[in-house]
Amino acid sequence: MTHFCDPEDRSVSKLGAAYRYRFVVAFLIILFHFSVGLNYFSVAPVFPLIMEDFGVNRATVSLLVALALLVHAVFGLPGGVIAGRFGAKRVYFVAWILVGMSAFTSFAGDFGTLLALRLAYGIGFGLIIPTTAPLLMQWMKPREITFMNALDIAALTLGVAVSVTTVAPISEEIGWENALSVFGAVAFLGSVVWALLGKTKPLEFQAISDKSISLRDVSSVLRNKIILLLAAADALVFMHYTALTGWLPTFYGESRNMSLSESGFVTGLMPLVGVGAVLIGGVLPLRVSDQRIFFVVPGLLIGIGGLGSFLLNSYIGIVACIIILGIGSWAYPPTLLSLPMRLKDMTPEKIAIVWGLFVTVSGLGMFVSPIVVGAIRDHWGTFIPGFMIWGIGAWLLLIAGLLLPASVNSNPQFSQTER
Repeated sequence: MTHFCDPEDRSVSKLGAAYRYRFVVAFLIILFHFSVGLNYFSVAPVFPLIMEDFGVNRATVSLLVALALLVHAVFGLPGGVIAGRFGAKRVYFVAWILVGMSAFTSFAGDFGTLLALRLAYGIGFGLIIPTTAPLLMQWMKPREITFMNALDIAALTLGVAVSVTTVAPISEEIGWENALSVFGAVAFLGSVVWALLGKTKPLEFQAISDKSISLRDVSSVLRNKIILLLAAADALVFMHYTALTGWLPTFYGESRNMSLSESGFVTGLMPLVGVGAVLIGGVLPLRVSDQRIFFVVPGLLIGIGGLGSFLLNSYIGIVACIIILGIGSWAYPPTLLSLPMRLKDMTPEKIAIVWGLFVTVSGLGMFVSPIVVGAIRDHWGTFIPGFMIWGIGAWLLLIAGLLLPASVNSNPQFSQTER
């Protein structure tokens, strides 16, 4: 007996299969963010070893973090345009390989080569954030996007925590070059998995349009006062976070008599507790109507914990402040990335620009902050003034939360029906 399949039934079946495959894509996106986190600050705890082996000073070695973040920033804003032109799958694959260039650290015979590998990492990192935005809008249901933002950041944070807390003990066993290569190899393996399983959604199922990003779109984002306020606050928070993550291990060793492994462990608590904080930060906004509180409370925690992390002498006090700082630093990003979707006249194309703007502004700031701290330490013999500069600036997140208008709680553009 012959069975005839209605074309509409085939379309529904194809649509269902596409939405089921979103779990595979979601897993790969999360895995990519984890591999990025593994290589983010992995060099920081072994700065003393790198300085000893290559004969460079603190300001120079800080370029391994700072220049990578600068390149990350430069590729942030145009990253969405690149993804739109060449396709998210291709851009993700290339970005994953670039992040995985750290796998060749074992062959870096001089500081220049090591720096080049870090610059490749920065390019890859700069491409993934704006590319992730349209991928999420293609594959995820509206209410899933906020939680996926949280999972992505949590994965990145977990990667940072794993590398910062383990790179020193691993280096003691196999050398710091091989330890960094191990973290890079994870990203290389991930690129192979993405090449085999990564997909972009069939055109008829896409949630975003084929419209190219225009200069008018860029201009409207750059003139939006709310977006600019959030970008500035986010940048100052992560300038503070980068300065501390990059230099606290050295500071604790010099001024608090901690070993290399112990100082790396304490500093690694920031991203470690951030994993839980960012997941909570992804769930609570779905249940709390006033989104401004997710900037005010984290801003207060960052301000208190950040200053205490380097001003206190007590080990218990330092650990407590590091935990408070980690919670504050990672609780707000899911709201930061999702809130622009609530603003009037926002489109998927503009959201890609907004995410790219966040990457660029924060990345430029994160390039500056560790260099400033390292240079101040070399010149004045103390880290405290450098830490204080960014510790005070990070309070802008609290101020931004208080200045946000109540209208940010409305949702004219993002009130889509569940698919």
